[in-house]
Amino acid sequence: MRQRLRGWLGTALVRETGLTLLAVALAFAVGTLIIWAAGFSISAVFTNLWRGAFGNRISLGQTLTQATPIIFTSLSFLIAFRCGLFNIGAEGQLYVGAMAAAVVGTVLRVPAWLGVPLCLAAGGLAGAFWGWIPGLLKARRGVNEFVTTMMLSYVAIELTNFLVAPRGPLHDRTAWSNQTVRIATTAMLPRIMRPTQVSMALVIAGIAAIVVWYFLFRTPSGYELRSVGQSPAAAEYGGIRTPRKIVLALTLAGFLAGLGGAGEVLGTHYRFIAGFSPGYGWDGIAGGLIARAHPVAAVFAGLLMGALRAGGMQVQRARAAPGDIATVLQGLVIFFIIAPMLIRRLLIWKRRRN
Repeated sequence: MRQRLRGWLGTALVRETGLTLLAVALAFAVGTLIIWAAGFSISAVFTNLWRGAFGNRISLGQTLTQATPIIFTSLSFLIAFRCGLFNIGAEGQLYVGAMAAAVVGTVLRVPAWLGVPLCLAAGGLAGAFWGWIPGLLKARRGVNEFVTTMMLSYVAIELTNFLVAPRGPLHDRTAWSNQTVRIATTAMLPRIMRPTQVSMALVIAGIAAIVVWYFLFRTPSGYELRSVGQSPAAAEYGGIRTPRKIVLALTLAGFLAGLGGAGEVLGTHYRFIAGFSPGYGWDGIAGGLIARAHPVAAVFAGLLMGALRAGGMQVQRARAAPGDIATVLQGLVIFFIIAPMLIRRLLIWKRRRN
């Protein structure tokens, strides 16, 4: 029985991986047609896309730096998605986590073995609080989490912008840009790929993916959370307290996004900078979908998204095409992954009606 189960899991894993790779290949094929139709050189675009993502040590470092927060926000999206929820607020949770880590990193003067964990915890807890609010509203009042998480993102961004504005309480008076003062050296995450900005935050992201996988698939609480996502009514009938799982899922989602924001402050910028995120929270939604809501696959999805971001910047610098071509490829990948799922759902719905 155990061998049969292992064989089934292996077959399912191979099938899902194959479908994802096929979707990526189809996306790039359609992207090639779009580039050709727009009158740009296909070879120049893809050469610069590769060069910007993996061409040398600096390019690879840029890809990994971009991928790190996307892995966190992908995990944030998928853990809520597994509970049947849409966490659209990872961007805001990322910002409040970054701000909390920056504040703790500038105020506390403690040894590195204590400073880094405290800053990471502060960032994660701030993000968790930002996710707990819509979770509580959903569980108690049935308020749509899609709306509340998205609206709270704008609140978080504008609040942090105010705090580091020229007249804001946390603004660095010696700097022209809107930012906090530099965090203490004992709060900084070490760089692991010099001279690039790749830091231990990437390793923490990988560990977080493994922890999320273990929680979802190897613990009773994770099983209950997934059960609520598959059928809330059946889960409720089976004795699972659905409201608690809803709050838990969105709180954990916020914690992961906040941890990603803390990683950006402690490992990349060493301070909070207004507008530091070019949309990592939104990329996390794409990453979670590309990973088919699997935590380990989210690492590879984050690397793909990071490579497209880094490569897109090189495409624009080389003037081979607009840098937005990378965004087009991201959208096509998501479309080809989601389309079969939508068709399958429609067929099931039509069969039930007949």
